[in-house]
Amino acid sequence: MPIFEYLCDDCGTKFEKLVRRAAESADVGCPSCGQTHVTTQVSSFAARANGAKQDTMPSCPAGMCGNPGFCGRN
Repeated sequence: MPIFEYLCDDCGTKFEKLVRRAAESADVGCPSCGQTHVTTQVSSFAARANGAKQDTMPSCPAGMCGNPGFCGRN
């Protein structure tokens, strides 16, 4: 069962909702104001692999990154 993220168009509240069927997604209401004018948000998730934790990010090889810090490698 997917968890969807929503944004209330009326009051601006962000919330998550467990939706079992696509038909239920039409009936989602804001928990703060109760309105059904909501927009589905793009969800992101964090994945974590088992293994040794790195304390520092590796630097950009040979200064190839044109925007230092942007790629997360330096």
